[in-house]
Amino acid sequence: MKASRMWWVPTLALLVVATTAGAQQPPQAPDDPLARALFPPELVMQHQQDIGLRPEQRATITKAIQDFQSKVVDLQWRMQEQSQRLASLLEKPAIDQVAALTQVDEVLGVEREVKRAHISLLINIKNTLSAEQQARLAAARGAGVR
Repeated sequence: MKASRMWWVPTLALLVVATTAGAQQPPQAPDDPLARALFPPELVMQHQQDIGLRPEQRATITKAIQDFQSKVVDLQWRMQEQSQRLASLLEKPAIDQVAALTQVDEVLGVEREVKRAHISLLINIKNTLSAEQQARLAAARGAGVR
């Protein structure tokens, strides 16, 4: 039983970290339509002078990032709680499959919220930028500049 717990705790912690890391980093696959269409905050920050980012745009993007980070912290707490509940169900000698799968749905629901918040942040960033600024960022990204 203890060995089982030792295996699940790091696995579930990794799930939380992976979800959070995924929330903070944009999709990177070159053929990923989301990565092509949206701009991560890091790219905007790196090229703010190149694209002529105005102070009010910077303020809007900063606020969106802060709101996102605040929301993700809350979601991390919820993810940890739901993951611990799942671990407790899975540690039993006989697992109640219905309860375990219901709890998996809870964990995945929180993960979905993290991903949705991330996409919302990226949309807010793109909507803050002019078409010209977006084109400059796309060119910088296409040139392999990160």
